[in-house]
Amino acid sequence: MKPTLGLTGLTSNAMALIAPGAFLWLTFYLQSTTKNTGPAMWMGIVGALLLCLSTAVCYAEMAKLYPGTGSSYFFAEQAFLNRDKAWKYARISKFIVGWASHLYYWIYPGVMVGTMGIVCGYVAGTIWPNFMSASNPGMIFMMVVAVIFSFAIAYIAHRGVSSSTAINMVINIIQITALLIFAFFAIQYRTHHKPGSEAWQFDSTSGEAYTYEFKTLPVVTAGVSADVIQRDPTGVPLPKLDAAGKPVPFHIAYQEYDASGNFLAHTSAISVVSPHHWSWVFVQATIAILILVGFESVTTMSGEAKNAKRDVPIAVLTSLLVQGVLFYFFEYFAANYFLNSGYSMQSATGSAAPIGDMMVIVGDALFGAGHGRIFMLAEAATVILALIGTTLSCMNTGARVTYAMGKDEELGGEFGKLHQRNLTPHRAIWTLAAISAVIGCIAVAVLFGDAGAPTDAAIAALPHGFWSSFGYTTHDKMAALPNTLLMVTLASNFGTFVLYALSCLLCIVAYHKHPNHSAIRHTIIPAFGLLANLACMAFYVIGPWGGYGTKMEPLLALGIAAIWGAYGAYHFYVVGKKAGKSVLLTSRT
Repeated sequence: MKPTLGLTGLTSNAMALIAPGAFLWLTFYLQSTTKNTGPAMWMGIVGALLLCLSTAVCYAEMAKLYPGTGSSYFFAEQAFLNRDKAWKYARISKFIVGWASHLYYWIYPGVMVGTMGIVCGYVAGTIWPNFMSASNPGMIFMMVVAVIFSFAIAYIAHRGVSSSTAINMVINIIQITALLIFAFFAIQYRTHHKPGSEAWQFDSTSGEAYTYEFKTLPVVTAGVSADVIQRDPTGVPLPKLDAAGKPVPFHIAYQEYDASGNFLAHTSAISVVSPHHWSWVFVQATIAILILVGFESVTTMSGEAKNAKRDVPIAVLTSLLVQGVLFYFFEYFAANYFLNSGYSMQSATGSAAPIGDMMVIVGDALFGAGHGRIFMLAEAATVILALIGTTLSCMNTGARVTYAMGKDEELGGEFGKLHQRNLTPHRAIWTLAAISAVIGCIAVAVLFGDAGAPTDAAIAALPHGFWSSFGYTTHDKMAALPNTLLMVTLASNFGTFVLYALSCLLCIVAYHKHPNHSAIRHTIIPAFGLLANLACMAFYVIGPWGGYGTKMEPLLALGIAAIWGAYGAYHFYVVGKKAGKSVLLTSRT
């Protein structure tokens, strides 16, 4: 590979993968569907950041010793080969690390292309509400977008890392600016609307915000009575009228829980940053890890760095600190602080894009009725750009790990070849594009399963058609199915925890008895990272049976990981046997 990347280019690629624009839009919905753990959302980000920082230190330290393409896959080989007694475990250790990283790198882009389908569905429903519901987009429409987007990103990645870097740098600037603007306006909305003051409430069916109370009538379905909003022929909710025949203004409130114990909103800024229950923090962290991973992607580009030993370690830590501390902390605080009776956490659970809904309310409050939709669409455009950047960066990273394993003939030898003109691992890139398209379709297949299942009234109100309502059955049937987006996200995250835990262990091995050994950087921090990753992995089992969060999705994610691990063991043995390789090295290279 040709060394073309300096410190700015390396950092920009990693920052694109840790994209606040894309992940605030995506993970707020996922984190809101974890039943009773929603109040700990912000503290879950903190927990995930501490875990990532400890792991990032390990990657940075190993990049100083072993600047080469392949990231932790390459580190695993070098760490053991440089041991006087443990060198014979080099092959099996690097295969385990490489195979675990594929559980992360091959599923993660699929989550991103699925998210692009969701965002495009939300935008289409906002612009053409008679064609598509913004809150509950059509499954087939989202799948088609996911497939097209997957191969479009692969084409950019195929052309080379230089063009990818330039695109990522521009996207970083745009998305960060846009999300900071929203965060500032969201906080301003909360501070300017005291409890009891007139404000706006959101209607998911029409996708608009209104300043009046909605007229409702009790409707009995299957023996259960529920208040249903009354609408005019165009779908606009009718206002509740007072004795004088005038619309009753909507007055905002910040009630914490409803009568059923469902979380609604934070009563204060202190509540936003409080853990509430530490078990809830663990549940939130197992999802929040998705928004912070990517800092290690820089280490896969060491072969394309001008000064890998100096720049790669700096880029690893800088990208994580800038995106995590400066932007995610602020943006997640703003979104949680905004929650109110006009748009509660329960509203977020039933929407494909809660952040988009909040933008509509904020835009209407600032620019006047009807202008919130324009503000949201402008912000959504930056989210689409962010998704392009993060998917491109992840596909580049995953393809290079696959390329490294192909070069070692641990995967198909064709994966270890570069394009003659572009010098990119093109076979790995196009294979990953196909895998991402399939996973993206799975992710949006039951987007509103489990806790996010829409009501029967919401399903009945969907525009009917192949593109808009196919796949929506009844509330009870959808509630009995797993949320497939959350399921594949947790599967990817589990791969992340495995990879990061192994990388922390590798750092301890690599610096054992090394002349530059530091007790803090090479023992204490890696040990903390190892334990933190193992704790989050354990919560996939402990959480569901302890009544924390949802049950189906983490257990299915564990099943996916188990199948992948079993197939990896079979593949390792069969490929090694055909190539005449032994499980343990017989000679030190």
